[in-house]
Amino acid sequence: MLTEHFGSALVVGHGVVYDAAALPGLVCIDSAGHRAGALSYRIADGQLEVVSIDAKTHQHGTGTALLEAATGVARSEGCRRAWLVTTNDNLDALRFYQRRSWRLVRIGRGAVDSARVLKPPIPKIGAYGIEIHDEIELEYALAAQP
Repeated sequence: MLTEHFGSALVVGHGVVYDAAALPGLVCIDSAGHRAGALSYRIADGQLEVVSIDAKTHQHGTGTALLEAATGVARSEGCRRAWLVTTNDNLDALRFYQRRSWRLVRIGRGAVDSARVLKPPIPKIGAYGIEIHDEIELEYALAAQP
């Protein structure tokens, strides 16, 4: 799915290049038995990082199901938080995450500009015609949740 939607399974976040296809992942299957979405993650230092999340269609519960499953994995692994990064142009994702109790915790000013050195195809203009320069880190504090 990553290659289909983003041209590559390589993901660059916070200065690290990941092959999302080589990471553990979760897949959401729709009622017709088709792959509706996928999420890749890594666990380190008591934290689950969502490296990639992709849904074929929006507003059908796929992304929510994937995030809930990922936080379930994080809890079962004893993680204290789950976290991810997105880009400053990704307004729809920022709305999506915040509506699901993910909190903004850091802005990596110029992080995407630096990431283009590692992955040159990253576009300069993103959603809504916004120039892509920064990463925004969000977290879900598992310890604070019931």
